[in-house]
Amino acid sequence: MDINNMKALSYDDLRVLYRNYLNSQEFTKKTIHTACADAFYLWRKGSKDLFWNTVNATDFENNARDALIMALSENSTGNVNSLVSGYLSHLRRFRLYLTSDETADTVAPKQGKTAKLAHKRKKRMDVDVANPSIDQIEFYLKKWDDLEHNHLQEEALNKLFFKLCPYNADVTDILLKASTLNNFYSTNIFSIYPVAKHICVLDIDARLKAGDVTLVGEIQYVTIGNTEKNFYSFATKYCSHHNPLDYPIYDSYVDEVLRYFRKRDGFSDFQDGDLKDYAKFKSILIDFRSFYVLNKYNLKQIDQYIWQLGKDYFPKNYGEKKA
Repeated sequence: MDINNMKALSYDDLRVLYRNYLNSQEFTKKTIHTACADAFYLWRKGSKDLFWNTVNATDFENNARDALIMALSENSTGNVNSLVSGYLSHLRRFRLYLTSDETADTVAPKQGKTAKLAHKRKKRMDVDVANPSIDQIEFYLKKWDDLEHNHLQEEALNKLFFKLCPYNADVTDILLKASTLNNFYSTNIFSIYPVAKHICVLDIDARLKAGDVTLVGEIQYVTIGNTEKNFYSFATKYCSHHNPLDYPIYDSYVDEVLRYFRKRDGFSDFQDGDLKDYAKFKSILIDFRSFYVLNKYNLKQIDQYIWQLGKDYFPKNYGEKKA
């Protein structure tokens, strides 16, 4: 999306565009209502120029916080220091939207009506990803919780893996879990029974509980017919949903983000192929957490943050996670 086209929109047209995006991301109605008000606070209480200058500022975090504190001080009777974080998070989300794959080209309004919006995915471009920080993780963890389908899917999988079918001695239990993961994550396994049978013979329960990282490698390679298939991403998901704290999930979004920060900040010295070696992949995530001083978060939280970051900044040509 050409940023100049966005800047040419009226206040109302831009809010409609953003509201459509939030609806497509399945945020709750309450979150959408708040976001469409708070993200544009600087425009409403200041000016269009103030809003866009802040959004496009090189030092966005500091500039936005200062501008919001000033605007809130002049227009709100509440505790400014308590209010600013909420407004900043919504403005930050809008800024991320500008670089997401969900930005839209706009058609000029006809006869005073709101512009018709045609969404299309943009080509990958060089992006400036915000530094990993506690504020960034808190923002993305909240975003995760705000997406209804995320926490409902998580609750359903937890019920399946921890209550209904916690063990892996019965192939029918494994088949149910593997089929559900394949469906929820779109891991593109077209013959799931051989996968379930393969897992059953491995006798994995004690090793899952112990967090044995070598187990991923044994699960990922499955012979179907006369062909050996590599289901690496699926294997990390299957292990993770039994023991989420010891088995972070690998997928292509996470891969993109880790390679980006390696190139930009040198947080770890690894080869691209190391991300497909699970023991090394987990070690790289631990390096990431330590380098950016994020040790208060467990690997599942780090994984959720990185996955969403990848989805925002490194969109694919089609929807969800890839196997």
